[in-house]
Amino acid sequence: MAPMPSSSKRKVCVVVASRANYARIKSVLRAVQEHPGLELQLIVGASAVLERFGSAVNVIEADGFTPDATVRLIIEGENPATMAKSAGLGLLELPTVFEMLEPDVVVTVADRFETISTAIAAAYMNIPVAHTQGGEVSGSIDESVRHAVTKLAHMHFPSTELSARRVLAMGEDPDYVFNVGCPSIDLVAEADLGTAHQALEIFGGTGATLDPDRPFVLMMQHPVTTEFGQGLEQINATLQAVAAQGQQALVFWPNVDAGSEQVAKGIRQFRELGHGHGFHFFRNLPPQQFIRLMAHCSCMVGNSSAALREGAYLGTPAVTIGSRQRDRETGANVARAGHAEEQIADAIRDQIAHGRYEPDEMFGDGTAGRQVAELLATVSPAIQKRLSYSPAQLEPLPAS
Repeated sequence: MAPMPSSSKRKVCVVVASRANYARIKSVLRAVQEHPGLELQLIVGASAVLERFGSAVNVIEADGFTPDATVRLIIEGENPATMAKSAGLGLLELPTVFEMLEPDVVVTVADRFETISTAIAAAYMNIPVAHTQGGEVSGSIDESVRHAVTKLAHMHFPSTELSARRVLAMGEDPDYVFNVGCPSIDLVAEADLGTAHQALEIFGGTGATLDPDRPFVLMMQHPVTTEFGQGLEQINATLQAVAAQGQQALVFWPNVDAGSEQVAKGIRQFRELGHGHGFHFFRNLPPQQFIRLMAHCSCMVGNSSAALREGAYLGTPAVTIGSRQRDRETGANVARAGHAEEQIADAIRDQIAHGRYEPDEMFGDGTAGRQVAELLATVSPAIQKRLSYSPAQLEPLPAS
């Protein structure tokens, strides 16, 4: 590892492509912005600039980050073909922006189709790629994307010790693998969790006004791209299971992945047929507000990784449904369920009865952003990657 020259600031370009992206990288943006040896460049695009997905760019700007560029790369339809085409459009648009900004390193987040577009574009342009949340296992196409980006990236910032070991097992150079924790935990660690009354000061959205003196369920369920065509049936089962609890519920709109329209259709039908008594529906919230909701809800339900990450740190009872988070590391706060309505309802009931769990720092201690910024300022990986392995790993496999 060679230190960067001290004569100039290193330009760190971060690509934010969704509301979840932003929560996963906000503390890094802030730490890079404040670091004397770094200059922050910010690209915002994809669903983060679309009104129907909550215009996360407005939250980003309100937090004091000014995008250096925006890219529009979502092709309407939310099916597997348009998802692939959107990834391709990102690969067409991002090189132009990288040429304009001339970054010294590009940071890409997690496992989305925009993530792999970012990594491919930067790697082909001989710009070092730094990748967060590598080495995790889950379900859907996200897992394949995550591991592909690991092989394109030059610096790795996994969120757990086990994830770091997986990245090393993939042949990555140990000098450039840093177990820093998940930057989203930084936001939780520093958050003023407030009261339930403050958590339910909701602006926008539609549906019932939630009573802060009564318990509420927090629901966030996204489509599973490898189960395209099943989203409507899956969301209907979850909505009915949540309704069976007799509690209020705050329901977030799904993300932009293939199958999103099926999930959104189920939510619209549930609401318009009058089944949503006590339900409030929402597209986007600032990370601070979302953390407060997680801290005060009776249970989080759906298939968002937030239930596993921030939920573990907060001790939030959670039910994760289906295959989207299959095989991910979880704390004691998570119960798993399939897509059967009765099974989901039973799991929610048990989690509500259990109540809060002990906090778990398995995904970080709240210092990831500062660690990432310091490493970006001081570590300079070679642009030509090489596999890293021991001679023993090349020994012939035993005969079967």
